[in-house]
Amino acid sequence: MSTAAHECLFCKIVAGELPANRLYEDDELLAFRDISPKAPFHGLIIPKIHIATLNDLVPSHAALAGRMFLVAKELANEHELPGYRVVVNTNSEGGQVVFHIHMHVLGGRQMTAGLG
Repeated sequence: MSTAAHECLFCKIVAGELPANRLYEDDELLAFRDISPKAPFHGLIIPKIHIATLNDLVPSHAALAGRMFLVAKELANEHELPGYRVVVNTNSEGGQVVFHIHMHVLGGRQMTAGLG
């Protein structure tokens, strides 16, 4: 494991070193509730392998990235969200705080038309 991955908050959650309210898990992906929710439902979907940002995806990650969207749809269905928002923040300028790629799934309230 690289130094970045060893110190990564989300890698520690994957490894079971830190607790999380797990919503979904398979061999490649983990989904859990955000500890600082911005909506009544706020889940995070992460790959179990350490990929720092969206910019670090490579062609061999295509299926993994696509599966993240399918898990988002599954979570929305499980939690009966008639509408929801999916967001991936990239780098500090894009609002990324934890440098392990993750997808936010937000719902349970009316989302505003803009992204803010």
